Amino acid sequence: MRAVLTRVTEASVTIDGEIKGAIGEGFLVLLGIHQDDGEAQAVKLADKVCGLRIFRDENDQMNRSLADYGGKLLVISQFTLYGNCKKGRRPEFLSAARPETAIPLYERFLAECRDRGFEAETGEFGAYMQVQSVNDGPVTLVLDTDAL
Repeated sequence: MRAVLTRVTEASVTIDGEIKGAIGEGFLVLLGIHQDDGEAQAVKLADKVCGLRIFRDENDQMNRSLADYGGKLLVISQFTLYGNCKKGRRPEFLSAARPETAIPLYERFLAECRDRGFEAETGEFGAYMQVQSVNDGPVTLVLDTDAL
């Protein structure tokens, strides 16, 4: 699994002109699922995301976690994180998981985050979405379960 995580002061996702999910301070997580991923990757990534200490403390250091800060999550499915741009000018997405694999793992990731006590808003898997965010810092990290 791969995630692009951004610390935000606010973020939202709109589908067909209607806001589907919105948060104040917290993390916007763009989540990509590889065809070889399984439940272990969903658990591992949720643990990392929910435990990261990237909010400022009283000494202006990134030392507070999402729980310390009382932040929320907005998690958006993003198969394009597994786009391969090596050949030509048009990416291919063959390594991204098919919906029958990706949807249960996306839902497992969400369940793991919620089981850890975090509110998690979502978009809609496979929908055309507009995502807005106000990056805080900016702080943006790329997490890949192969490297954790």
